[in-house]
Amino acid sequence: MVTYNVGYFIGSLSSESINRTLSEALIKVAPKDLHFTEIRIDDLPLYNRDLDANYPDEAVAMKEAIAASDAVLFVTPEYNRSIPGALMNAIDWASRPYGENSFDHVPVAVIGASPGGIGTAVAQQGLRGILSFCNARQMTAPEAYIQFNPEAYGEGGQVKDPELEKILTEFMREFRDHIERVLTVLPRR
Repeated sequence: MVTYNVGYFIGSLSSESINRTLSEALIKVAPKDLHFTEIRIDDLPLYNRDLDANYPDEAVAMKEAIAASDAVLFVTPEYNRSIPGALMNAIDWASRPYGENSFDHVPVAVIGASPGGIGTAVAQQGLRGILSFCNARQMTAPEAYIQFNPEAYGEGGQVKDPELEKILTEFMREFRDHIERVLTVLPRR
């Protein structure tokens, strides 16, 4: 059995992020042949093109983490009808310098949670446009816009709501199949 290494970004920097809770639930229900590693973005300086010739260690480490991943999962909230600035900053670092775009041909999926019904939908649509420009191979369906309810989650990623568990399980199964399809045509190694 092949194991796929999935790096994942959490768009929020908050230690109490509902998207961190969602990421734990996604990992819990994911197929067993997916191995997950968070790609941290909280210590990145603001992107500055002047540093393209001498990337900071934090940005190099992030690019190396993406390179070590077979696929990338984005779990993001919506901030002001877009993606959080910290996530955009990470994408800027990862996609530069010119010709060294870390997302080129990488299988990716996008999901998120918000307190309201549509918040993450707006952020996800914006993120999809950015990832298209970065030439990432996006899973286009199913889409999942999770309205966060804290009572639906337990400790350690447990999902207590059967309908939510079904949605997240199907999303992760589809992501696993997407990874396999993309890597069959465009191997990463």
